[in-house]
Amino acid sequence: MSLLISVEEAEFTFLKEKTESTAGNLSVQLDKLEKAGYIEIEKSFRGKRPLTTCKITQVGLKAFEAYVENLRNYIE
Repeated sequence: MSLLISVEEAEFTFLKEKTESTAGNLSVQLDKLEKAGYIEIEKSFRGKRPLTTCKITQVGLKAFEAYVENLRNYIE
């Protein structure tokens, strides 16, 4: 989520590289975030290769901001 806040959208390979996740683990996590309404996933092709692009939704942004605020309150 923190990666998606800083960009308009991100490709699956970028997220996989930055999070150092396996493709399977990242897929499961992205699926959960999509089902919660926190991100949108678009599947397409670049040439003949599949391309998965993710972007954060307004619901996801608000949920992440609330999460960060809760962490701040916990730490204080």
